[in-house]
Amino acid sequence: MPRYLSLVKVDESTAPAEGPSPELMQRMGELIEEMTKAGVLLDTAGLTPTEQGNRVRWEGGQLSVTDGPFTESKEVVGGYAIIQAKDKAEAIEWTKRFLKVHEEHWTVTCEVREIAEG
Repeated sequence: MPRYLSLVKVDESTAPAEGPSPELMQRMGELIEEMTKAGVLLDTAGLTPTEQGNRVRWEGGQLSVTDGPFTESKEVVGGYAIIQAKDKAEAIEWTKRFLKVHEEHWTVTCEVREIAEG
């Protein structure tokens, strides 16, 4: 069965400073448990805010390292999930369910891409 990476992109300007609510975390935990029991979810994690990150760039034969936050970015990768599904449509359906656990004030986008095998 193919595997898919769902990159979770978050608009940090609309995300609550205190992070996800306890209710969101409960709904997320329930969905993660369901996906794990179904054998669909292989791995998932959230990431720390961009202010705690670094970007390492290779350009013109030179390396550079930039400390976060990355103010030029509206959406940043806030987490990921690796999903094993029968096809892309099923991976997208699970991703839709993940997005729906968020409250309305969140702006979250998931980019679903098949993992190239071999």
